Amino acid sequence: MSKTIIEKCKTQVKTIYDTFDASHDWQHIERMLHNAAEIMENESADRFVVELAILLHDVSDPKYCKEGENPEEEILSSLSLPEDQQNLIKRIIRQVSFKGGNGEAPASTEAKIVQDADRLDAIGAVGIARTFAYGGAKGRSLYDWSERPRAEMTEEEYRNKPTSSATHFYEKLLLLKDRMNTETGKQIADERHQFMLSFLEQLKKETDGNA
Repeated sequence: MSKTIIEKCKTQVKTIYDTFDASHDWQHIERMLHNAAEIMENESADRFVVELAILLHDVSDPKYCKEGENPEEEILSSLSLPEDQQNLIKRIIRQVSFKGGNGEAPASTEAKIVQDADRLDAIGAVGIARTFAYGGAKGRSLYDWSERPRAEMTEEEYRNKPTSSATHFYEKLLLLKDRMNTETGKQIADERHQFMLSFLEQLKKETDGNA
């Protein structure tokens, strides 16, 4: 039964993610599922809930959704899940988001795993590629070394100010290593964090950023 529900959900969400840019497409979901599976080798959690939360976590992202649309709610309702399970999945999705550093802390093991799986895909080589894919889709500059990364910002400021792609590393991506929840997540994040530092150093050298 659980496998049938997962497959039904995959079918519905894939059509949505296939319309997003490369930073939040179906491959992002596949990588998150892989990250979560690796974490769950060492963490006891409800795999069914984790997988559904991952599948649904970006379908109603305000970066892509039109006002009034809520595919997350529509798809969840179509899966005929118990109300308490639906509410748990909604809560996990709400707690995954970074929101400029103002996000709600994950309250369950499942939420911690989903958040780590998402954050791992935001850093390292894939994180670099996704950052510039999203920046390109939004017409943002590759770098602007005169920009001052914001240490504090509201969720609205985080979402709406069009800073350069390189600045995004300092405002979010380089912060994630120390905000991982699980031991497995922390171990994977450390290597990816170091790779981003090396990349930024090289980028500065090639663009007179005085590295």
